[in-house]
Amino acid sequence: MIFIDACFKKDTPRTPIWMMRQAGRCLPEYRETRKRVGNFIDMTKNPDVICEVTLQPIDRFDVDAAILFSDILNLPMEMGLNLRFEAGVGPIFDNTISSVEDIEKLQPASDKLEYVYEGVRKIRENLAPSKALIGFAGSPWTIATYMVEGRGSKQYPKIKRMVYANPQTLHKLLEVNTKETIEYLKNQIKAGANAVMVFDSWGGALEKDKFFEFSWNYMKEIASSIKKEYPEIPVILFSKGVGLYLEDMVEGDFDVIGIDWNTPIEYAAKIVDSKKTIQGNMDPTRLYSKDATKEAVLHIAEVMKNKPHIFNLGHGILPDTDWENVKYFVDLVKEVTAKGKI
Repeated sequence: MIFIDACFKKDTPRTPIWMMRQAGRCLPEYRETRKRVGNFIDMTKNPDVICEVTLQPIDRFDVDAAILFSDILNLPMEMGLNLRFEAGVGPIFDNTISSVEDIEKLQPASDKLEYVYEGVRKIRENLAPSKALIGFAGSPWTIATYMVEGRGSKQYPKIKRMVYANPQTLHKLLEVNTKETIEYLKNQIKAGANAVMVFDSWGGALEKDKFFEFSWNYMKEIASSIKKEYPEIPVILFSKGVGLYLEDMVEGDFDVIGIDWNTPIEYAAKIVDSKKTIQGNMDPTRLYSKDATKEAVLHIAEVMKNKPHIFNLGHGILPDTDWENVKYFVDLVKEVTAKGKI
């Protein structure tokens, strides 16, 4: 698999490509599936739908890796929090975490996520052998923000109060989340995932020392646990909004570091310096224009020439993106990065 080889810094005939949120709302076939099933949570709990949606971008774009169709909040939902999605608002937990007593009420979740593992098995059975399947989870910190805030936030007042006024309680929650995440990802690997990725969407909400204390160190713990048991499985860590901290993020047992579009690719290439494979980092809004896409692809390809790299966006595809522009992006990356082209 070209994707797995790139994760391990092996020579590849071209740079592999996949995209965060490639299975989703920019695809007409996804919208039809969503219309048929109705409820998003029901979609993520149906192994047949999980498989169908995961494979849709493979069939349309011929990317090099499929990523499991799921949601980072299925894990805390199965730990005992009541999850619902509200139109115009997004995910909401009706019961939240504010104390040690609340944390102690959380339940082991791994056995309740069999629908995810069955989805992984179905995907792997139907996915071409040359294509990798990426399993994933949210970072302990990012999951904790939802568990404490109850929904997405711009200021994170509840959990940041915990950071500074009650850090012991937050560490206890993060320890629980880390343990559950490790088991969750290992079970995805057992079911057939070829790589795993940890998404830290809200890492940038923390100042530098708190980011490493409350987010990065827990992600590194996850990577170390997985690599100890599954050394052949690549581990990808992606934290959004922390590019300035990159020089302190290259040590650990993970294989790939994802970078967001706010982080200049030249800076990332210099700091990481082939210690890890870099994944990223075109701004997703460039997909609104083929010219803007081409400009970024040529630039990133030139900077990352002869360096371990996986082409991706700096965050997820936006729902109003024209799928034809996405196809253009994928095909262009394949053409431009083929050996001898750059």
